[in-house]
Amino acid sequence: MTAVLDRVRKRLTTQTQELGSETTVIRSLDWDRDRFDIEFALENGTTYNSFLIRGEKVGLVDTSHEKFREHYLDELTRIIDPSEIDYLIISHTEPDHSGLVKDVLALNPNIVVVGAKVAIQFLEDLVHQPFERLQVKSGDRLDLGHGHELEFVSAPNLHWPDTIFTYDHKSGTLFTCDAFGMHFCDQRLYDEDLPPLEADYQLYYDCLMGPNARSVLAALKRIGELPEIRLIATGHGPLLKYHIPELVERYRTWSQAQAKAQTTVAVFYLSDYGYSEKLAQAIAHGIQKTGVLVETIDLKATDPQEVKEIVEIAAGLVIGMPSQTGECADATHAILSTILAAAHSKQAVGLFESGGGDDESVYPLRNRLQEIGLTEAFPPILVKETPTEAMIQLCDEAGIDMGQWLTRDRTVKQMKSLDNDLDKALGRLSGGLYIITAKKSEASSAMLASWVAQASLEPLGFTIAVAKDRAIESFMHVGDRFVLNILEEGNYQPLMKHFLKRFPPGADRFAGVKTYAAANGAPILADALAYLECEVVSRMEASDHWIVYSTVSAGRISKPDSLTAVHHRKVGNHY
Repeated sequence: MTAVLDRVRKRLTTQTQELGSETTVIRSLDWDRDRFDIEFALENGTTYNSFLIRGEKVGLVDTSHEKFREHYLDELTRIIDPSEIDYLIISHTEPDHSGLVKDVLALNPNIVVVGAKVAIQFLEDLVHQPFERLQVKSGDRLDLGHGHELEFVSAPNLHWPDTIFTYDHKSGTLFTCDAFGMHFCDQRLYDEDLPPLEADYQLYYDCLMGPNARSVLAALKRIGELPEIRLIATGHGPLLKYHIPELVERYRTWSQAQAKAQTTVAVFYLSDYGYSEKLAQAIAHGIQKTGVLVETIDLKATDPQEVKEIVEIAAGLVIGMPSQTGECADATHAILSTILAAAHSKQAVGLFESGGGDDESVYPLRNRLQEIGLTEAFPPILVKETPTEAMIQLCDEAGIDMGQWLTRDRTVKQMKSLDNDLDKALGRLSGGLYIITAKKSEASSAMLASWVAQASLEPLGFTIAVAKDRAIESFMHVGDRFVLNILEEGNYQPLMKHFLKRFPPGADRFAGVKTYAAANGAPILADALAYLECEVVSRMEASDHWIVYSTVSAGRISKPDSLTAVHHRKVGNHY
């Protein structure tokens, strides 16, 4: 094993290790990455894993993120002459795995690129140069010699539409790209110490795999037909060797539970056009917060029958409008026609434009869906420039609105579910009245809270229970900073009334409210009794809430003789 850079000195490192059976892993360790797409606020960084298989022919499985260009290419050329690499296997074309494909092809233009049909199409737009190619599908095999016969397994939507797994029949290694991975950066190569990994493993599933639970189950069925899997070589985090049956079974259990959900939303987008995928992910993320199952579907990599089936079972539809021109225009318009034919009046719908001058306007489609009788869950989202933090937050809030609309009957049922005496007794747990305020870049949010309690003296810290379907949840991840505004007894009604309003997606929650900025950038309410400047240290999942533990760095009280407003409830199973 070699560490190319010292972690303390520089926070991008590489690690190379022999796995046996003529297989080598090159791990790019990104120690300080604190966010991954819009889904993750990372606590433990991440890794990007690449693999070299040496038979009579040599295969390279995936590359790395472009931020590792110098480190990865130096390490690759240290362990092998690039001219000896015969095949570059693309598990999928997301930039964190395929960001250096063009660089590897520059070192050896004769490499044959191996991938699913959609991956090859995506790569043509990625590398902008001719390349040798081998298109594969489930069941296809590639013999590298020395017993290294590679079998390919289609795994679309895990979590990109072009994903394939690769199984090496000699070593029993299954290369799975995103599936079974986690964002966890550590020098330990394997999963021998499971407890520290479990929370990241589940969070990764919830964010990336959960939205496509049915696709997970389909992939599990396919890999169940393979011979013994002795190693799962993931694209992120440690490789799975010591707990394979248990961790695979967790995917099955979680996915079965998701797939049985009665409420499903289908989110349609175009993966390589404008900002469609980014917006679709943000909307899907918001929907998931409400406990609704999401199926994300790439218009470029699907067929009308699959679209028809998902639309027929979906309670809600979200559609990103495609371009009117280009090679995919006819196919995507045919799929839109399929959606219209299968849609029905009991569904909710939301539309967005993903950017670009030749978009088809959402409004003719909106009119046709309204004629069918669909209910609009949020107004059309129009984005013509690179999405900002505020726009991503708007999409997240739009998704929450759709999810809450679809689960309103379930919410009412839950409110009636407790025994009357127990419900009233639980309601006698009282709390103060507070308003959480937070800001990230251009995006801001606020929430009225009463489930707040001091939790430590050294350091000074407290907990807040935040419902999973609250918009501010996105601002309450580890490392995030916010202000806890403490309301004053006898003087809290105007602020409480304002922040109890239902705000439309993207609305300014502070319009008409006096504020000034805290040192951490979050708004302080001028009419609050006191405030505390806080930083999130950890989170614990508690069914339908997150228990957020935060430390306090500063605070001030405006009226030392006044008391905190107290919230008394009559019942204990809803706010």
